[in-house]
Amino acid sequence: MVKLQGSVPPLSADMRSLGPAPADERFDVTVLVRRRASLSADLLAPHAQGGGRSYLTRAEFAARHGASDADLDAVAAFAQRSGFVVVERRPAARSIVLSGTAGQMAAAFGTAIERVEHSAGISRRRTAPVHVPPELDGIVEGVFGIEDVPIARPHFKFSRDSAQAALVASMPAGAMPEAQAAGGYTGVDMAHLYDFPPGLDGSGQCIAIIELGGGYRTTDLKAYFKSLGMQAPSVTAVSVDGGKNSPSLPWSADAEVMLDIEVAGAVAPKAHIAVYFAPNSEQGFVDAIAAAVHDDVNKPSVISISWGAPESDWTEQGLAAMDGAFQAAAALGVTVCCAAGDAGAGDQNPDNGTPDGRAHADFPASSPHVLGCGGTRLTATGTTITSETVWNDDPTSSATGGGVSDVFDLPSWQAGAGVSASVNPGGRVGRGVPDVAGNASPATGYRVRVDFMTYTIGGTSAVAPLWAGLVALLNQKLAQPVGWLNPLLYGPLAGSGAMRDVTSGDNGGYAAKAGWDACTGWGAPVGTRLLAALEG
Repeated sequence: MVKLQGSVPPLSADMRSLGPAPADERFDVTVLVRRRASLSADLLAPHAQGGGRSYLTRAEFAARHGASDADLDAVAAFAQRSGFVVVERRPAARSIVLSGTAGQMAAAFGTAIERVEHSAGISRRRTAPVHVPPELDGIVEGVFGIEDVPIARPHFKFSRDSAQAALVASMPAGAMPEAQAAGGYTGVDMAHLYDFPPGLDGSGQCIAIIELGGGYRTTDLKAYFKSLGMQAPSVTAVSVDGGKNSPSLPWSADAEVMLDIEVAGAVAPKAHIAVYFAPNSEQGFVDAIAAAVHDDVNKPSVISISWGAPESDWTEQGLAAMDGAFQAAAALGVTVCCAAGDAGAGDQNPDNGTPDGRAHADFPASSPHVLGCGGTRLTATGTTITSETVWNDDPTSSATGGGVSDVFDLPSWQAGAGVSASVNPGGRVGRGVPDVAGNASPATGYRVRVDFMTYTIGGTSAVAPLWAGLVALLNQKLAQPVGWLNPLLYGPLAGSGAMRDVTSGDNGGYAAKAGWDACTGWGAPVGTRLLAALEG
């Protein structure tokens, strides 16, 4: 047996072992295999150089860069020998889903599996790397699902008043109170303040939203958009790995789901919104992203992701698998917008464990192939912004993420942006995060309806769907989709006036400055100028 590179389990301090997993416990795993052919330099070169857009269709991508039948057959043969059931083959996503018991999994993959107790409940966890037989060495790139520990957290924050209201609403007390008044901006307000191009509504576009829990209520969406004088957008729930639209309480992930839909839908009301629900695990996250990228039914042109975790929380195979999916998105012309985190430069909220005192970039925002979305604190009079600074209400628990990646090297297109060395010992210069920003402080946050009530919610969770809505508007107008925006932002768009620089404030580790910085990237959008620059 050969050890699978990158499959060493990450350390988790807040887990208590409950002993070996029951041998007869049955679950599914996703086996990721290599590409049929690599994404060649000439395929990504137009993006990396910031030049003309040239994209593959999803069918072309699957034929050229999906999994080969021979590789999937080799995994299927291994599955049959091991007593597994082949549940599904996903050639475009380069994966095959296998079902078996914990005992079969441990034996077939040469690993050990235990049950652990943690703050969110009880889960399976690997205690050893994954191994594969020699004939699969070089074919298999990842095995996901042996462990189902929650991996990511949503990046939203209630305002102080809304947090108290949500706590009351979550208590068992008979009938749910009627919707309460709340302050904050709406997506419509932010579109005006950031000068999003008028006369566009996202028609013909699909916005994908990744969710690892919670759900939405259609009655809430209708009531919310009615309050804006708009018709609710078309929303479709897509199940991934058994995940479902499951609304429960405002303190749950419902607030994340509704924030994402209501912000994106207010900006681009005619865009179709496809919400991909998956379990909160590394397998669920990997499969949800692949499902959205390769969805040939809904065909999203932009993906919004408001979930993440410090890079140190992920396995190497998980980081590589998700970044590989983001590369595929770039080749397909799909823009991916990711929240940069809500716990400052440390990215380790004390409510979710003990911070280690180091700075951490949040993943997936730290992938070079996504648009990392940081946060600001904005005040306005009417439709005029009067001030905008780095969001930092509390540097450890309510501040924009941002910093320097410990995993991804400095991309060539970011080399001239002045990315500073990491504040961690050694001063590594890697991929700088974020790329862009938008209003995120819960003190100046967004008015959102969740589970029959109205709250003010902030966080970089709001910035990802805000930018996704803007990209949908741009894609509606442009001859070609925006696609992978980063090389353009750091290349021909730099200095075009398309971004409003934010030069005041810090996130507890990095300070804002003129030009790009590790708090707000290039700053907040000036929508009409961004469209004009892209058209040019």
